[in-house]
Amino acid sequence: MAMQRKERRLRLRWREEVPAGKAFMHPDTMNELSISSDIEVVIAGKKKLYFTAMPNESVPRGEVWCNTDELKSNGVADNSIATIRAKRVE
Repeated sequence: MAMQRKERRLRLRWREEVPAGKAFMHPDTMNELSISSDIEVVIAGKKKLYFTAMPNESVPRGEVWCNTDELKSNGVADNSIATIRAKRVE
């Protein structure tokens, strides 16, 4: 039986200072979701995006900061709610 991955619904925020392909998260949120490197972001149960998570104390616990241009090009609005979980290791 596969181990269930922990997930939470968090807000995605546009931030210019975040490099493309990266996502800033609060370290406590990363620990809670057992995230060590990559995350899977699911928007509205359809669109999946993958980022490398980086701990950042200035990010509120209920938010994930991503690169503005990357989210815009994928059609994701600022302040969108998304399901965040650790990326599955195959």
